[in-house]
Amino acid sequence: MTTTTTAVRPRADAAAERLPGAFGIGLQQGALELKQFFRQRDQVVFTFAFPVVFLFLFASIFSDDVEGAGITASQLYVPAMMAAGIMSTSFQSLGISIAIERDEKVLRRLRGTPMPPASYFLGKIWLVLVTGLMETAILLLVGTTLYDVDLPSDATHWFHFAWIFVLGLTACALLGIAISSIPKSGKSATSVVVLPFLVLQFISGVYIAIDTIPGWMLNIGALFPLKWMCQGLRGVFLPDSARVLEQAGDWEFGRIALVLAAWCVGGLALCLLTFRWKNRRDG
Repeated sequence: MTTTTTAVRPRADAAAERLPGAFGIGLQQGALELKQFFRQRDQVVFTFAFPVVFLFLFASIFSDDVEGAGITASQLYVPAMMAAGIMSTSFQSLGISIAIERDEKVLRRLRGTPMPPASYFLGKIWLVLVTGLMETAILLLVGTTLYDVDLPSDATHWFHFAWIFVLGLTACALLGIAISSIPKSGKSATSVVVLPFLVLQFISGVYIAIDTIPGWMLNIGALFPLKWMCQGLRGVFLPDSARVLEQAGDWEFGRIALVLAAWCVGGLALCLLTFRWKNRRDG
């Protein structure tokens, strides 16, 4: 009996060592999330086409030169729509999908499996990272080919783009996870999540130029990440002459970094305080 136990234990230990960790399971979960996303063709088309259609509409309607800025109104919309696209693929996507999964008891079943909770969120992060990059690439392609937006020619501007994208995507994703706990059911998730996102787009400089928005609205918009993402991406893809349109008359990259980083920390705190694996009615 002693010999059998001794022989089996090393094999059991070796099997345990071969089990993937939280990060490896998160990669697998991310691959599953992406596969499920791209299998829903109508969702894929709507997700990627929505900002492009709005960019085309606004850039076609408002195409005159912006006085004193050295750009056209069409060019002004491109970075703003890129920022909105990033928030759409992170905040809106996670806020709605997680609420639906909670309502359908998917989260409850996952919580009862050996999968570490961190792996579930890593899977969602991979999903928003890939879709966010694709959305940004599509809008940038449209902007450069149709509206004469120039790509940055130096490493500094690309560095600014990289950290704005990462911090903005992270902050919006965390806010999406946090807001997913507000809807009482999966059916109400779309209304609960889309309404604040739509309002933020109007008061953050996505659809309306900053210099035409009332100051009190801009101050409210400045409390959230979208306004700073729009401003940062304008600083990356528009000439320096366009900075006169900003509320402070400057791109304020340092302030943008501080605000987005603060929202990453604040969003994480909100997630830890509010996230639930079950609906309220399930106890």
